Amino acid sequence: MGIPEKIKKIEDDIHRTQVNKKTEHHIGLLRGKLAKLRLEQEEQQARRSGSAIGFDVKKSGDGTVVLIGLPSVGKSTLLNDLTNAKSKVAAYEFTTLDVVPGVMDYKGARIQILDLPGIIQGASSGRGLGKRVLAVARNADLVLFIIDVFQPEARSLLEKELRNTGIRVDVEPPNVVIEPGTSGGIAVTNTVKLTKITEQLVKEMLRVYEYNSARVVIRENIDAEQLIDVLLGNRIYIPSLTVMNKIDLVNAGFTNELTAKLPYNFVPVSAESGINIAALKEEIYKKLDFVRIYLRRRTGETDFKEPMIVRNGSSVLEVCNKVHRNIKDEFRYALIWGKSVKFGGQRVGINHKLMDEDVLTLVTK
Repeated sequence: MGIPEKIKKIEDDIHRTQVNKKTEHHIGLLRGKLAKLRLEQEEQQARRSGSAIGFDVKKSGDGTVVLIGLPSVGKSTLLNDLTNAKSKVAAYEFTTLDVVPGVMDYKGARIQILDLPGIIQGASSGRGLGKRVLAVARNADLVLFIIDVFQPEARSLLEKELRNTGIRVDVEPPNVVIEPGTSGGIAVTNTVKLTKITEQLVKEMLRVYEYNSARVVIRENIDAEQLIDVLLGNRIYIPSLTVMNKIDLVNAGFTNELTAKLPYNFVPVSAESGINIAALKEEIYKKLDFVRIYLRRRTGETDFKEPMIVRNGSSVLEVCNKVHRNIKDEFRYALIWGKSVKFGGQRVGINHKLMDEDVLTLVTK
């Protein structure tokens, strides 16, 4: 029996099984097997085609944002509002058939924004340009959901398509550590009470993924799907921002009603009329969670005009890589003035975590 036949058999088994407390274990195990088979199928397809599926887009700037939406929701117009790009704009579907990049300069940051072809239902299964489009999104730092004000339900469809390709938006990776061993079987330690999964299911799921001996430490109340994500090891966790476009076509009462009833927050804009674009730029900047680092020369002169932009949580190493790729090899120590140190001019190592508006001097050999 080949992989497609095995997948079909498990899918049929899942559909036939009534979901209740007694069948949770059985269904969880089936889903684990199904996810593993689908991964094997994708790897086989990639080997046959000779390369991974996706558009060839080089990341640049201080962060990368992808515009995800249904066809004809105004992504291309919005890209032109935010950046210096000249994306083709027309009032019919699938105007954008390739990835169109632009750069948004804001508060000293250069933010790459990618206008992707419209997503349709079933994109993650290969419909339209779906797989190629979604592959680009895996490398982004922020997903921008572009929603038509008359189709607010589209966000759940888009999130589902991303999820089917291993992209998790607005959630943190499960706090689970799996340490493979050579003997002793599978030992499970949980620091919280588990109510969504049993220790027995954890052990059986690990055996499906060919762990015969391992130490598993679970520090949050995970479910079977989260454990599968950990075992697959190819999940991407990305923050998102939702943009409600075409608000110039509705009144304020309609927008307020959407705000009250929708389960997600959004930034209301009109790409066509340029309404609220400045506010959207600010929200994008905040979501990317940048910090500004000022470089000081050994002579004592600090460049306060052009800060270096890095992501929050970055270390001195990230700054070294942005200044020049060879600096880390010559690095001796750094001197810091700012919130990340106890006193001005403190000497730190290359793994020191930086904070917003730190002043930094790099000392090399």
